[in-house]
Amino acid sequence: MDLFSAHLSRRTFVSRASIGVGSAALASLLNPRVLTASAPHGSHFAPKAKRIIWLTQSGAPSQLDLFDYKPGLAGLFDKDLPASVRGEQRLTGMTSGQKRFPIAPSLFKFSQHGQSGLWLSELLPYTSAWADEICVIRSMHTEAINHDPAMTLLQTGHQIGGRPSFGAWVSYGLGTENENLPAFVALVSTPSGNVNSQPLHERMWGAGFLPAKYQGVRFTPGKDPVLYLSDPAGISRPRRREMLNDLGELNRLTLSEYQDPETQNRIDQFEMAFRMQAAVPELADLSQEPTSVFDLYGPESRKPGTYAANCLMARRLAERGVRFIQLYHRGWDQHGNLPRDIRSQCYDTDQPTAALLADLKQRGLLEDTLVIWGGEFGRTTYSQGTLTQDNYGRDHHPRCFSVWMAGAGVKKGHVFGETDEFSYNIVKNPVHIHDLNATALHLMGMEHTRLTYRHQGRDYRLTDVHGELVKGVLA
Repeated sequence: MDLFSAHLSRRTFVSRASIGVGSAALASLLNPRVLTASAPHGSHFAPKAKRIIWLTQSGAPSQLDLFDYKPGLAGLFDKDLPASVRGEQRLTGMTSGQKRFPIAPSLFKFSQHGQSGLWLSELLPYTSAWADEICVIRSMHTEAINHDPAMTLLQTGHQIGGRPSFGAWVSYGLGTENENLPAFVALVSTPSGNVNSQPLHERMWGAGFLPAKYQGVRFTPGKDPVLYLSDPAGISRPRRREMLNDLGELNRLTLSEYQDPETQNRIDQFEMAFRMQAAVPELADLSQEPTSVFDLYGPESRKPGTYAANCLMARRLAERGVRFIQLYHRGWDQHGNLPRDIRSQCYDTDQPTAALLADLKQRGLLEDTLVIWGGEFGRTTYSQGTLTQDNYGRDHHPRCFSVWMAGAGVKKGHVFGETDEFSYNIVKNPVHIHDLNATALHLMGMEHTRLTYRHQGRDYRLTDVHGELVKGVLA
């Protein structure tokens, strides 16, 4: 055997030694998934939702001040949270050294809304108008206690980075509806108040070990919504087309030689980028929207990079066939000065969120769009640091928190799950992150145990080896 033959890769050997039907047979013997590993699965059954808009509130909103009404706490101001309630809970380093755990009732009033009588905080006047459309899950829980692993778990099903994000799984499973736009788009907004939580990492919308073409594409405010998409000065569109044709031919020669699926992914990505050059500028130009739409989303919607502008962008993406749209809004990490900072956060998010629901509904999109609002964990009943009559902070609390869902296939005006009188422990219908993800995939027509990808000899999935369908939130 000559030196060249001795160094043939296994993939190259298969591609050269196998011809026609024999090629498929030999490839399947050596690696049964080589022909299907990068192909989208498609729906497993008829979906309720065609797309997901996930309104990710990074930093962990306080369920006690927004969704989980606990009037009994008013009479327990500054009383120590009973040790029997805390139990053996793992605490963060920020409160583990506290000598006291003083109960901090919410400063904000709650009232019932809609025919459902859903209890919501005065901080959410716009969302409250949609009480009969949303389903609040009050019994979410997670094992992660710090922001980065908790957000990574929420997005990828695992606390350690390196796995595909939810949107990448959807993109892999269902492909794209619009060949000129990616199936998965991420938008990150800047709050008007403090950016007090850890920065977001690209792995939150990354593809992990899936082929790179399934990762999310981040849209940013400004002249170039997608980085490196524009052609260099002096390069015309016809010239760019010629360059891509030549580059594609070189890549196809490499593909025929080595049969590496990543080469095909590279070809696909270059072609997608070329098509996006025409589609994205029109999409990102919010000035096309009438004044009535900006009035609906609020004054901040005219400012690029705000949550309001991103909610408007989410609607534009949805109506153009983007399957998974993820908004990230930071600033909910309120260890101190919570009453001040949560007001700022709700100013940023309440009106635009409600406007997005209204905009989707009036365009006939809400009936096949799943909207999810929530963070990575909740907040403690007790105050972190000094407690006064008009100020308190709350530490991280993974044992219980609230999220809500609306739209395709979701019960309207419904509350699922229940916490104890302190909003500290779950007493009815617990829902883990894996359960939420399994349910969202179900609404998209995918059985979470069947959406898998083989990596390093093991079948992986978004929900790891866990996850149960939460039937109680389904219409």
